[in-house]
Amino acid sequence: MPHPELLLMLLADARLPVAGHTQSAQLEPAVAQGLAARDVPGYLRARLQTVARVEASTAVVARHHLVRGLATAPVEAAWAARTPSAAMRTTSRTQARAFLRLAHRLWPGDAALAALAGIEHPSRSVAIAAAGAAAGLDAVSLARLVGYDDVQTVCAAALKLMPLDPYDVTSWAHSALPAVEELARMVAPLTAPDEIPATGAPQIEAWAEDHAATTRRLFSA
Repeated sequence: MPHPELLLMLLADARLPVAGHTQSAQLEPAVAQGLAARDVPGYLRARLQTVARVEASTAVVARHHLVRGLATAPVEAAWAARTPSAAMRTTSRTQARAFLRLAHRLWPGDAALAALAGIEHPSRSVAIAAAGAAAGLDAVSLARLVGYDDVQTVCAAALKLMPLDPYDVTSWAHSALPAVEELARMVAPLTAPDEIPATGAPQIEAWAEDHAATTRRLFSA
């Protein structure tokens, strides 16, 4: 098996065929409602402290359950309770289907992936946890993957939504890396669904709901 860190680079690649290019992490509706380029670094930090923290924590707890043969239904329920936006839950489950399809091709017959076969609509966090378990990623690396993926999704979308210098956007991503690492270290020890933090982001959730009802848009979410 390839080195886990190389697999982490693969799974964090923006070119991964799991429809990541269709996502803006709610940046598109935020920009439509007045978020300026100078606000994007703050938006990145806010997501890492709220939405991405819930997602990374969910993935870590789901990984713990999967590698120990425990049911993931309680993890899914905890994630859903901490994700009040129906639009965000729908987007997560849509991305999960694409992620699992790829993971099954990369690791056919893996036990962690097979454990999700009976779940009708797993969340993206649980799907990433299963892929991470199949790839041999530890909890810190898995959480790092989720945090970094959130950052790069926002940054890639920003380049399409605003007249920006790519060097500036790269510097935003670079500046966010310490916060990604802090997030990973913070959530890596979690093992139980009730330990997943309820760090909601009402404004981001409202933007997601508005965006779901918009007919003219560049990104699906």
